[in-house]
Amino acid sequence: MNTVLGKADGADSVVGPGSTQGISAAGRAEPGGFTSTLQTQLQKINEINARAGKLTVAYERGEEVDIAKVMLARQESSIAFEATLQVRNKLLSAYKDIMSMPV
Repeated sequence: MNTVLGKADGADSVVGPGSTQGISAAGRAEPGGFTSTLQTQLQKINEINARAGKLTVAYERGEEVDIAKVMLARQESSIAFEATLQVRNKLLSAYKDIMSMPV
């Protein structure tokens, strides 16, 4: 979880607050923008979840898999999922705030 927070803190120094990097003049996302970053992170979380699932199934089949590795993979998957939910909740909250602003 510290790495997620560290990346978030480091993002302001790279892009800067109020920056429009990743958005073209027409409002479309450019490569390397928010959309691609979000998609990449979701793919990583999916890979973590798939790896935890494979380890769990292997352990249940009786293959030689260390129980500690299985539990760590499942915990990592759970934390990644919870972090994703928190990001989603913040995005929805920001969207609602923006939509309720008077024009």
